[in-house]
Formats: sequence, C-alpha cells, structure tokens
Amino acid sequence: MRKALRWLLALTVLIGTLSTAGAATAAQPEATGTTASTDVDIKDRLLAIPGMSLIQEKPYTGYRFFVLNYTQPIDHRHPSKGTFQQRITVLHKDTSRPTVFYTSGYNVSTNPGRREPTQIVDGNQVAMEYRFFTPSRPDPADWSKLDIWQAASDQHRIFEALKPIYTKNWLSTGGSKGGMTATYYERFYPRDMDGVVAYVAPNDVVNDEDSAYDRFFTTVGTKECRDKLNAVQREALVRREPLEKKYEAYAADNGFTFTTVGSLDKAYEAVVLDYVWGFWQYSLLSDCAAIPADAATASDQDIWDSVDTISGFSAYTDQGLEPYTPYYYQAATQLGAPTIHFPYIEKQYVRYGYQPPRNFVPSSIPTRWQPGAMRDVDSWVRHHAHHMLYVYGQNDPWGAERFRLGSGARDSYVFTAPGLNHGANVAGLVADEKALATARILEWAGVASSAVKSDPSAAKPLAKFDAKLDVRDVEREPGLRP
Repeated sequence: MRKALRWLLALTVLIGTLSTAGAATAAQPEATGTTASTDVDIKDRLLAIPGMSLIQEKPYTGYRFFVLNYTQPIDHRHPSKGTFQQRITVLHKDTSRPTVFYTSGYNVSTNPGRREPTQIVDGNQVAMEYRFFTPSRPDPADWSKLDIWQAASDQHRIFEALKPIYTKNWLSTGGSKGGMTATYYERFYPRDMDGVVAYVAPNDVVNDEDSAYDRFFTTVGTKECRDKLNAVQREALVRREPLEKKYEAYAADNGFTFTTVGSLDKAYEAVVLDYVWGFWQYSLLSDCAAIPADAATASDQDIWDSVDTISGFSAYTDQGLEPYTPYYYQAATQLGAPTIHFPYIEKQYVRYGYQPPRNFVPSSIPTRWQPGAMRDVDSWVRHHAHHMLYVYGQNDPWGAERFRLGSGARDSYVFTAPGLNHGANVAGLVADEKALATARILEWAGVASSAVKSDPSAAKPLAKFDAKLDVRDVEREPGLRP
C-alpha cells in the first residue's frame, strides 16, 4: 500500500492536474473502417499529464492499451490533505474518435476489453477503478471519504485531465454498480458527458421498502422453474446440520474464517438465501434444466453442488468478503440493499433472514446510514435526465427497483431486454428499441450518419465485432452484490 504524500507535494501535484474541460465538438462522420491512431506519441501525451504514471502497456491489434496510475486527492473537498494512486486504463484508438468512460464500480480489468458503447461508436475507452478497491485505496484508509460524490469527483478529474487529448464527444457507461456509478457521476457533473448508457442499474430509493423484489420473485420465469429453485433452497436449510459439517470441512481445507459475519452458521444461511436471487441474476430460464428436479430426494452432494455453483460457499467467508468491503460499506451508508421474504420456507428454518450489509463490513470500520443520498439521485434523474439510456433485463432481480424517468427528462430512455438477466444489453433489446438505442448512442457520441439521423432503423455498431474484445460473460460478483 502507498503512503500518503506530504501535503505540500500533494497540493503541488493536484494544482498541476486541474484543467478545464474542452468545448463540445461537432459531429464526426461515420467511420467504420478506421484503424489505430497515427498518434505515435500518445503514451508521451498521457504521461505528460501531471500525476499520471505508467504501470504497463499491453499490445492489441488496432489499439494501444495502457494501464496507468493517476494521483487523486483522498478528499476532493480538501485536496491538500493527502493523495492516493488510482488505477485507470486507456484503450486508445484515435484521438479523432469519441471516448467512452467505463467503470464497473469495482476493480478495473488490466486486460484489453471493449464495452458495448465503445464498439457501437468505434471509439476510445477509459476505465476507472473505483476508489477504495485495492490497490486504489488510500493508506491509511479514511472510510468516510468513500461516497458517491467523492467517486464522481474522481471521474470528473480524470475526464478533465484527458479531455485535452480526447477532444471529441464522451459517453459514460457501466453495468450494475457501474451503471449506478455512471448515474451518480451524471448527477454531480452533468456537463462532463455527452451521454450516459447505464446497464442494469439498481435504484434503492427507500431502503426499508423492498416489496417490489417480493413481487418480482412471484412472477419471474415459469412456475415450474420457481418451484424447483425454491425447493432446493428450502432443502438446503432443512439439511442444515449435515451440510454445515460439509461446510466446516470445506472451510478448514481452504483456510476460510468467519470473523466478519460472525459465525459459519450465519455465513451458511446467507449463501443459501442468495440461491434463488443468484440464479435469476446470472442464469437464463433455460438453465433451470440443471437444477435438481426433486430436491427432497436429491443427495446432500447434489444440493451442495447446486447452491455452491450459483451462490458460492466462499462468498461470506472473511476471505470472500474482504475484496468487497468497499461495496458493503457503501451499501451500509448510501446505496442500500434489498431485503426479501421466503414464504415457502417454514419460519423455523430461517434464523437470520437477509442480513444487512453492515454485517459484512469489519466491525473496526464505522458506518452511518445516509437516507437522503438515493432519494436525491432518483429525484434528479426523474426531473433532469438528459441523454441518458437505461437497459434492464426482464429476469434480473435488480431491475425490480430501477431508475425511472419523469416529466423533466429529455431525450432519455428506459428499455427492458426480454428474457435476459444481469447481462442485458442493447443487442438484446427488441428490434425497434435496439435500433433507437443504437441511434441515440451514435448521435450523443457525435458519429451518427445522416442516414441514421433520418432513420434510426439504419443504426448499427460502427466497429466490427471482435471476439476477444467484445465477448464476455455476465459480470458476476459472488454474494448478493449488483
């Protein structure tokens, strides 16, 4: 971990890194055949930014890919009080192309990859590691500086640093917690981006009112599939004693401990109660064929394997929780977390129910709930959304509480991909909505052709599909995490 720099050095670096965002530029013509930039000095230009340093450059045909560190203030309100190094990546194509700003809301991948909007606009891509996810964590860590405004301010400073190089239009994007992050960034810095594409972004406005999730689980998929899943989940609690012995052996073999959650018993129930949610979040209806058909007669091993495959018995161990402490901290302070009920399981089998995120944060880290944070964002989206596109999956539980648009929203959309899960995307929308969404993304990026402007049905991604860059599984986070 890195020590915080002395305040004088920090202040010098931070003053040097501040710059004014460039003015919006005119729309660019459609350019499906573009190749890598001839800007042979792009690395030098990036490294000339005060506070920017190179970790690694990785080759990829048609692009240059950089893994970088950027010096950020621990507290954007008091930038002289220390800094930390935040990892970012740049997938560079050409400075004449638009740029997509992506974050997962968690760690950043250090391998080249292209998000859907980047392929659609055939552009550059900047990705940011969310603050406090290691190694982008201050040392010592003042957890009170982990909030949605501070993280949005990280993005704002990165944008301001890179905008003089990437002068064309910018879009922000992210999936799940990344979609939430893109939304919060837009709320606090609405003049930075030319458009927002947020995928499967939960919106828990009132943390104590979660009936929408209960309603969702009574109708999702088919009754046959719901009944199979519910039966396996119930059976895992009925067989708690033998399966917890198996869990003890599993933990001992892998060196797992349970200090944060409090006990193996609490961790076991948390994993089991994630089972139905986890299936619908990451699986398709067709995957129900792999669920034990008759839970009551299935072997202990079959029940264990099904729960472990979907929920993951390592999720609530200390070792499984530690990398996600920043998420649970935010869920306990601002984001909120869902609570659902289990009417098909007798009360004697459920000892704890859905545990609050505070239970998954080490006791040494204080948390304070801020009820107004999500209400503020929700109200802003309803009344001020501009050039914002939300995509949800029909069978994704997180979409039960979603962002919605009000009368004040302009040129903004909420679409649902039929039959899809937490991996829903524009490509999975019905034809008319897919075309409209693609056309709006191209327009916001400043690369829509005249044909697309006059007829959205003509809209298609500008970059050719690349199996290595564009194919990815659903972004899976173990445990009940967006």
